[in-house]
Amino acid sequence: MTRPRVEDAPSPARAPRRRTRVPRVRALIRHALLIAAGLVMVYPLLWMIASSIKPDALIFREPSLLPTETDFGHYADGWNALSHPFGVYLMNSAVVVLGALLGNLVSCSMAAYAFARLKFRGRAFFFGMMMLTLMVPIYVLIIPQYVMFSKIEWVNTFLPLIVPKFLATDAFFIFLMIQFFRSLPTELDEAAKIDGAGYWRIYFRILLPISLPALATTAIFTFIWTWNDFLGQLIYLTKPELQTAPVALRNYVDATSGASWGSLFAMSVVTLIPVFIVFLVGQRYLVKGIATTGMK
Repeated sequence: MTRPRVEDAPSPARAPRRRTRVPRVRALIRHALLIAAGLVMVYPLLWMIASSIKPDALIFREPSLLPTETDFGHYADGWNALSHPFGVYLMNSAVVVLGALLGNLVSCSMAAYAFARLKFRGRAFFFGMMMLTLMVPIYVLIIPQYVMFSKIEWVNTFLPLIVPKFLATDAFFIFLMIQFFRSLPTELDEAAKIDGAGYWRIYFRILLPISLPALATTAIFTFIWTWNDFLGQLIYLTKPELQTAPVALRNYVDATSGASWGSLFAMSVVTLIPVFIVFLVGQRYLVKGIATTGMK
């Protein structure tokens, strides 16, 4: 009987190295794929920023992100290219966004508190009806809503874009806050009731202060969606002095017949700056809010 040679046996020092190399290679491949996908997704944005400082003749002729010639005059020309300075449209967008933001934070948090913490007859039925509204396309509601707002003479005002937010019409944010409120221990409510607190005091003094992640998530999504909204603002705001930034960007093509693309891209970059600032400032709250609202 032959004994196995020592050199034929696997080295105890080499096996762990081989096992550790495989996860590292997989991690490198995964990160390389994520970086490549990220570059593909961010390329249109980088191209728009580069095109905003290119001469009009080179925008579609040079697809490179490094322009051979620069023209920063598009920002000054685009700011005053329409009937009103572009700052007017930015202010109109800010008014609509702030109104929608306040409305969603107040009404959606109240509705979520009622569904998550209070017991009343028909709660399951009304909750189901609220969830069904998420399945209704917005295009089905545009015509009846426009007819209703036209009869009460709200067209060409900011009211159709702000007032519905105070009536808890965004079921997505209600559901998001319901999930967060349900993750909080009910002992908080019971302890507050023992101390003599009512429903309103529990809502304002106990639940809202610890609901900052959910409120921040609602605020960030409301800001981004309202700021970038085009269809609703196009329908209800037809006067030039009332138009918002997304609607004003469309007018660059009509006013210049597609000739001044540099001004259009420059004002598009200006319009995106508030979105980037809000996302960067509230990023940690956004991640924390999404993580905590998925606990239950």
